[in-house]
Amino acid sequence: MPTVHKYTAIWDTGATGTVITQKIIDDCGLVATGMTRMHGVGGAISNVETFLVNIYLPNKVAIPEMRVCKGDLGGGADILIGMNVITLGDFAITNPGGDTQFSFRVPGHGDIDFVRETKRDNAKRVAMSKKGPSNRGGQKHRRPKSQRRNSGKGRGKGKSKR
Repeated sequence: MPTVHKYTAIWDTGATGTVITQKIIDDCGLVATGMTRMHGVGGAISNVETFLVNIYLPNKVAIPEMRVCKGDLGGGADILIGMNVITLGDFAITNPGGDTQFSFRVPGHGDIDFVRETKRDNAKRVAMSKKGPSNRGGQKHRRPKSQRRNSGKGRGKGKSKR
């Protein structure tokens, strides 16, 4: 099994491919497998070396022999995870209570559709509000027979005598 190194990564849905820094190349003793043209931010095009790496994520997802490019990354990141990795599975960003989180799983387990979920949740809320607070079960509220008007004989449109 290869030696596993820990690096800081950024996930970039705007990047087609994954990029590693010279630090990773040096630490892992990587040897270039080829060259490619890379389109950078602002449209800059450059010829860069490519490498094959194994990527292990903290959630135990392993991506073997991923083709990556060498590049300079700002902000202290050592690797930029691009769409060539992200599209291998399900990637979701949520913000519960103002705490932004993301989740990634491979392989994908199906459709994640927040629009459909919101429509379903809103429809449930509307249906519950129409039922009223004391009528959550959807059945009409009825008084016990002994407390009903017109109970017993003579029920109908007329007034009952008590």
